[in-house]
Amino acid sequence: MPANLVFFKSVNVKLILTNKNIIHNQGIGLKFVFTFVPLKNNFMRKLIVLLVSVLSVFSVSAQKEYKIRTVAFYNVENLFDTINDTTKNDEFSPMMELKAGRSKVYWDKIDKLGKVISELGAEKAKTSPAILGVAEIENKQVLEDLVKNKHLKKKRYGIIHFDSPDKRGIDVALLYQQRYFKPVHFEAVNPNIYSNNKKIYTRDILWVSGYLDDELVHILVNHWPSRRGGEAKSSPLREKAAYKVTQIMEKIRENDKDAKIIIMGDFNDDPMNKSFKEVIKTKSDKEDVTKNDVFNPYENMFEKGLNTTAYRDNLSLFDQIMFTAPLLNKKGRKDFSTYKMFKSGIFNKRFLMQKQGRYKGYPFRSFSNGQYSGGYSDHYPVYLYLIKEK
Repeated sequence: MPANLVFFKSVNVKLILTNKNIIHNQGIGLKFVFTFVPLKNNFMRKLIVLLVSVLSVFSVSAQKEYKIRTVAFYNVENLFDTINDTTKNDEFSPMMELKAGRSKVYWDKIDKLGKVISELGAEKAKTSPAILGVAEIENKQVLEDLVKNKHLKKKRYGIIHFDSPDKRGIDVALLYQQRYFKPVHFEAVNPNIYSNNKKIYTRDILWVSGYLDDELVHILVNHWPSRRGGEAKSSPLREKAAYKVTQIMEKIRENDKDAKIIIMGDFNDDPMNKSFKEVIKTKSDKEDVTKNDVFNPYENMFEKGLNTTAYRDNLSLFDQIMFTAPLLNKKGRKDFSTYKMFKSGIFNKRFLMQKQGRYKGYPFRSFSNGQYSGGYSDHYPVYLYLIKEK
């Protein structure tokens, strides 16, 4: 080795001393340059050794490994089969309104949804969602066809589904990768909504509890009553659905005081509406979240003008995932010894958008004006990354 070159190696850190500088070159993309000092100076020799040790510790810390799991929700827009079910009003579904080619349309839609789900969360988690809530599905059979699709069949998704009393025959459900999530409790909870002394037949709230790896989590999948008749007139219906959510949360906490509860769905309300701010009392600032509060990261996204759906030139953020305090790290804290939120987002890739015409930039929907438009859904999926130290 030449006299003017000294090589140090410690953990994943390399220091090279030349007659010009010292260069630190290590795996996480950091670079340090120090002015050269002759090594005949004992003090500087000790200083350099100390520096190597510090950088080694930094390297170990920077290379912690994490488990990353994606929790997501997707309104798949009228995923109906091609068979007329006489017990439901499915003849009014877009699929049944098609005059011809229903089977081809059905399988094309299945394939497109499978592609979206396979990519959802894969950027960070390197796989599709560990847990996925879905809305606007007709029955269990369409879900079985979906999870057997070429994009998803290797994921071994399990299905939790109940037929709901919704008049149109659309339900919510939960899909889960069986290697990551083990359900231990599931039930359909009717929100028991009445208007003018008449029962409103809407979707059930699906409550699923289970172990994400080794941690107990509770999932509530929602699809609240629509805004038919106007936002103001229909708002009390969604407020009643929100109240039912708070009752389920109380019931969960009877047996799990520090419950990790994830509330997801197409709520037909934006994050600022009364159902969230006055009934569930969601918070948008991490520092305001106390033990039994619900944090809603989509409120800040809404204020920035983001959306998950659009109708008649109105942009809305109806699709959201919110959760309780035990899944949140407050500012300055980085405790990932248990699962915590890493990031929330809207999966609005360009291929999911309408690319031309009046509705350019809207979600590229499947059905329009009684025809199959060849898109994916009139809603964007939403997702939450949970991470934990290995």
